[in-house]
Amino acid sequence: MPDPILLWFRRDLRLDDHPMLAEAQETGAPLIPVFLHDEVVEGQGAAPRFRLGLSVESFARDLDAIGGRLILRRGRALDSLRALCAETGARAVWWSRAYDPDARARDAEVMAGLDAEGIETRDFPGHLLFEPDSVETRTGGYYKVYTPYMKAVHDRLPDAPLAQPARLPAPESWPQSDRLDDWHMARGMNRGGAVVAKYLVVGERAARDRLDRFVAERIADYALARDRPDIEGTSGLSENLTYGEISIHACYRAALAAREAGAVGAEHFRKELVWRDFAYHLLHHTPRLISRNWRAEWDRFPWSEDGDSAMAIAWKQGRTGMALVDAAMRELYATGRMHNRARMITGSYLTKHLQTHWKIGHDWFADCLVDWDPANNALGWQWIAGSGPDAAPYFRVYNPVSQAEKFDPDVAYRRAWIAEGQADPPQTARDFLAAAPRAWGLSATMPYPEPIVGAAQGRDRALAAYAALRGRAEEGDVTNG
Repeated sequence: MPDPILLWFRRDLRLDDHPMLAEAQETGAPLIPVFLHDEVVEGQGAAPRFRLGLSVESFARDLDAIGGRLILRRGRALDSLRALCAETGARAVWWSRAYDPDARARDAEVMAGLDAEGIETRDFPGHLLFEPDSVETRTGGYYKVYTPYMKAVHDRLPDAPLAQPARLPAPESWPQSDRLDDWHMARGMNRGGAVVAKYLVVGERAARDRLDRFVAERIADYALARDRPDIEGTSGLSENLTYGEISIHACYRAALAAREAGAVGAEHFRKELVWRDFAYHLLHHTPRLISRNWRAEWDRFPWSEDGDSAMAIAWKQGRTGMALVDAAMRELYATGRMHNRARMITGSYLTKHLQTHWKIGHDWFADCLVDWDPANNALGWQWIAGSGPDAAPYFRVYNPVSQAEKFDPDVAYRRAWIAEGQADPPQTARDFLAAAPRAWGLSATMPYPEPIVGAAQGRDRALAAYAALRGRAEEGDVTNG
């Protein structure tokens, strides 16, 4: 019997359309699927780690159904994989690529350590449409703006679909595995875990059903409906794409097929999938996107970096007095997700009206989002703050009042999430109160707050600060990054 291969699963928790799994199947070797609660998982926020645990649980059941078994180990990745190789006789470890700095550092250490011991290591595509180094400008550089990037990949076709294995070749004996329950991946959620769980769609089969329903019922109207937080107009697939429960190529193929069938909104959906790739393209080439201002001149901008300031706390708790901002922040805390239009509005309000550093929002989202994605979260925050590549100009300040009138015209979204002032609040609003920490002291009967910074006042403050930054730059005090 050939030596077994360890298949290290991370953010690729599916069986269908899986490059690594498909190639491993062709070897005829026994395959040992592995998931590690390693140093990267340990560093994740409460909601992403909670949601990841549910995905691992679902994937383990799918493997069981085809004769496989997901082996769980906790500890530093290199140490865990060395131990498993020694226990199983495996002389190869394969995995799907990751692109954020922490994951790349981990993978480089694993590759160097195992290669030094004569253990084959291979990494595979599968998380993106196009590998970051495969898209270049005419001069051989990388793209810093989305529109030229989109033009560069516009005519590329997605990879052909890969079949799901009917049966997984098993080893003669399985190594010992941790129990998932012993990892307590929901611990950081406290009482909010049970609330958030109600809003989740977990696992490969559920993800595929979600895509099918979106294409059948909503993709035609996606171009307009995607901006309305008061209606179900988006695919919701960011949650599933985050954990690889569905292939990005499958989503892209569905978008192309819908476009060919005449669905007007399908092209807009395709562009959103490419935007996801663009975020990883930037992160791959400029890892600073996650940790500091992409444009160095913004290091001098007078943002508050106090995440515990009264303003920052009011923003986190959905108590700013701006109803659309507060509704979005409450949706985030109760469901682990937030509508994309609402993300832009809440981000603009934090960084511009409240003059608070985008990293405060970035880190809060990284703790609260079940669809947290390192590249897209970072790019989204830097885009709205004005400090990143392909950024909205700083003077583009989203007015939360006019945005509410335009995108929540019947006040349905705000009523769904704000209990104060309603005699009989809807379940969604009560869910937020049930999920919120008791220490916040929130209740449906308390008065709704006045705006901590009004729409017009905040815009004036933001533009004045931006003008001051521009003035210093023009005087030569600040250099461009």
